[in-house]
This record gives sequence, structure tokens and C-alpha cells, in this order.
Amino acid sequence: MKYIAIITGASSGIGLEFAYAIDQCMASIDEIWLVARRKERLEDLAGKLTHNTKIICGDLSNRNTTNRIQANLKSDKCRVRFLVNAAGYGILGDFDKCDRKDETGMCDLNVRALTDLTYVCIPFMSKGSRIINLASSAAFVPQLGFSVYAATKSYVLSFSRSLNMELNKKGIYVTAVCPGPVKTEFFDVAEKNGNKTMSLKKFAMTTPDVVVKTALNDSFRKKEISIPTFTMRAFRVMCKILPHNVIMKVTSMLYR
Repeated sequence: MKYIAIITGASSGIGLEFAYAIDQCMASIDEIWLVARRKERLEDLAGKLTHNTKIICGDLSNRNTTNRIQANLKSDKCRVRFLVNAAGYGILGDFDKCDRKDETGMCDLNVRALTDLTYVCIPFMSKGSRIINLASSAAFVPQLGFSVYAATKSYVLSFSRSLNMELNKKGIYVTAVCPGPVKTEFFDVAEKNGNKTMSLKKFAMTTPDVVVKTALNDSFRKKEISIPTFTMRAFRVMCKILPHNVIMKVTSMLYR
């Protein structure tokens, strides 16, 4: 039996940081599977890790990629100790002005692909296995100019919380990670249409290593939600107290 960790979105940002962190702290894992579209980046990452690796190059929006992972799980007789769903993207701008493919692609990658891969991996998990899903603080409240992205992350948060309770009886634990702005390539994609995110983002910005360290600690503590910074924890409390239409009006004035 081979014990593995699967990390999607491993070629950059938070997924890349998860690969480094799991490589350093999980001696009981035999192999790390790195999943992303950019093969050269995965090969570079694999060369820097101490664990054996398997590179699965492909777009998770294409169901064939998940089918390939499922086939490998069966043929390699694997037990999944960690599944990190970090693949995803967001596009800023009014819904009706953004590209149709970009908007529907967010639903396909952030929601459908995450759900599909999770479904495929659960039969290969056992007591002590962990699932970490990258949600976002955008899941706490609808966001103007980020409508689809916020909705997809709201799904990830809700799905993760309910799945965590369903799988508890099997000793499998699910954690939804809800950071605010993170210093990654995310905003290079999100702002590609020239739309800028909140001017206050620089005051709430954190780094991938902080997100990942907090997420792993919270996962080991069996917490269902991981929020890495005080600012975003305060934001979540505010979203529980104030009417969402008030928060939406205020935040819409902070974009520039």
C-alpha cells in the first residue's frame, strides 16, 4: 500500500507552498502527486522535494484529468492521506462585461472539478485522512464585481463543512481554508481585464506560507474552517452581524 498526498494547483501560489510544507512535515507519506497544467513548473518543483513525486499534468476542468488520477489510484494501490484542492481562479469585473468562458470556467474549476476529485479520492481514504479545500473570505458575503468567484467559494465553504460532518464517522476530516488577499499570481489573472480589486487589499494581504502553516495546523486540530489572519476573522464576524446588503454597498465603494 502506497500512502500519498495529492495537491492540485501545485505549480504556483498556495498549492506550491502546500507541496513544500507537506514534503517537510509528512514523513509518513510515500509519494506526493502534483497536479497542474504547467508541466515545466511541476518538474522544477518535483526536483526540489525530498519525497518521491508523481506529476499529473492536465487541466482539471477537463474530466479526463480526474479520470487519469482515479486510474492511477487504482493501479498504484494508493491510500490518500492528504487531498489539497488548491486549483482555482477568479476574474474581477461586472458579470455581464466579463468573458463568458472565464465566468463559466470559474464554476467548472472552482466547483465541479473540486467536487469531482473529492468524490474520486474518498474511496481511497481511511481513518486519519485529511481533505483541505481552498475557499476564501469571499465566501462570507456576496461581492460586487466578483460575483461568480464569491459564489463558487461560498459553495466550497458550505460543501466542506457538511462533508466534514458526514465523514467524521470514518475518521476523515475536511477543512475549508478562507484567506483574504494572498500575495500570489492570483491577482495577475483576476485583474487581467483592467479591473482593480479593493484599494484596502494591501492592508489585509498575507503570504502563502502563513496560509498554509495555519491550514495544516487547523487540519491536524480537526477544525472545519481555517482563517489565517485576524483581519479576515474580524471580517467573518462582521459578516455575521451586519446585513449583507450593507456590507456589499460599503465594499463596492472601496474598489479603484
